[in-house]
Amino acid sequence: MVFTLHRYMFREILRIFVLATVALTLILSLGMILQPVQKFGVGPRQAVTILFIFMPVTLTFVLPMAALFASALAYGRFAGDNEIDACRASGIGAMTLIYPGLVLAVLVAIANLVLSFHVMPYFVRMAEASLKSDAKQILFRNLQRRGYYSIRSGSGSFLIYADHADLEQDTLYGIVIVQTSKTQDVRKTTTADEARVKFDSQKRFNEVRLTVRNCRQMGSGNEPWEGTVGLLPVTMEFESLMPDDIKFKRLDQMKRIQANLMLFDPVARLVREVYTQYVTELLAQDVNEAIASGGSYEFKGTAHSIRFSARRCELRDPAAIGLMPPVVVEEWDGSGRRRRLVCTKAEIQVQSGTFDPKVTLYLHNPSVQETGQSLVPYGVGDLRLPEAVVRRVDPMPVLDLVTGDLASGLKRPPSAILARGQADLLKKIYRTKKDIQAELNSRLVFGVGCVPMILIGIGLGILQKGGHLLSAFGASCVPAAVLIISIVSGKHLTQNGAVGSLTGIGIMWGGLVFLALLAAGIYRKLQRG
Repeated sequence: MVFTLHRYMFREILRIFVLATVALTLILSLGMILQPVQKFGVGPRQAVTILFIFMPVTLTFVLPMAALFASALAYGRFAGDNEIDACRASGIGAMTLIYPGLVLAVLVAIANLVLSFHVMPYFVRMAEASLKSDAKQILFRNLQRRGYYSIRSGSGSFLIYADHADLEQDTLYGIVIVQTSKTQDVRKTTTADEARVKFDSQKRFNEVRLTVRNCRQMGSGNEPWEGTVGLLPVTMEFESLMPDDIKFKRLDQMKRIQANLMLFDPVARLVREVYTQYVTELLAQDVNEAIASGGSYEFKGTAHSIRFSARRCELRDPAAIGLMPPVVVEEWDGSGRRRRLVCTKAEIQVQSGTFDPKVTLYLHNPSVQETGQSLVPYGVGDLRLPEAVVRRVDPMPVLDLVTGDLASGLKRPPSAILARGQADLLKKIYRTKKDIQAELNSRLVFGVGCVPMILIGIGLGILQKGGHLLSAFGASCVPAAVLIISIVSGKHLTQNGAVGSLTGIGIMWGGLVFLALLAAGIYRKLQRG
């Protein structure tokens, strides 16, 4: 008889639970796709795909709420129809009657832990991959609709304007490209009549390559310059359409990141930026020492090699070294052909985003000394770092190098750019460790908290004896609000670190303990009644 009663009660709870789950999942999934639709302008087909991908993600939050609502409503109706009193009169205790709700609570807790630690991060990455595969359509659709699109990159951003975008020909017409730094300072402006667009898919991002024809450039900084070139490649990273965040990581990924922070892309990106700037300052120091001794400086490359002399060099923008005039460059190729170039403005740029950076020497409107021919802005790229610089950075692991005492390696205080970059990196490392602590504990507390939360909903439903929808909803909100507030506040304190992470973690688990004590008090009252 008890088994039949439990089966009847579980079937009633399950029916409400399924209906609530379906309704809440559709509502929340539609809400979650609004941002990518508005921000990236995805098409109808892509929006439907993202909707179905986001459904398993929303289940992480929907299942506990739906189970809580269903339990409170069903047990409230049982009590309101005097079915609970009839069972008690038949000798069936109140604690026996909650077994169906307890089974649902345990199943939801297990499902929530699996979803939050394993399933949800997988589907978030799937959504990212789906948007990434449609990156070209997103770029062209925004240019056609709004006339511009902003692409964030590691060192700043690119703002692209276009009069016309031809998706079939992968071509933009009447374009203006504004390159800005992280501080939103304009670094370079490029205008052109036409540009061909090519997407190169990388593991973590899409690389966009614009081959610009008949363009004009104007740079800004210590020495503004401009010049006209016939063909110019512009390469940029197409921003990650969904942020790489700890909250989107699986349990095993967080454990690996704790062991090796270089596996977390935001940290690795900052490490590469600091490393590039450190190498740049070592190179500037080496160049100045060579020039001060009255000599020249040499870069060797695969196709071309150069030797140059200048009055001195100075650090400019990130990963850039300016050469003070007069600048004389001797260039030769693999076959031994040589020529001398003279210019009044030159700049050495160190490649960013890699731990084996190449060097490019840019000459602004140089002239060939042998013939007197004037050239448009000219660059010699794919040059290797000198061995003297490589030997000073190779012995140490990169993360230890860029977080250590940079002044000792440079034999002088680091520049403001390098000091600021290292400070940002150390702050990011500290924040990442705190984020992992907060995320692990918050997911665990929310998953385990499903059990006392649902049991409280059952107890309140019985005590209220109300099967009315609003009564059940009100009973459901009380335990859910207590748990969510404790998790959110504890997580914020853990991430903030101002009062110590243990305080934040204690608040999260304290909310769970409070729910357990509240559930114990409610069921003691039910047994007495």
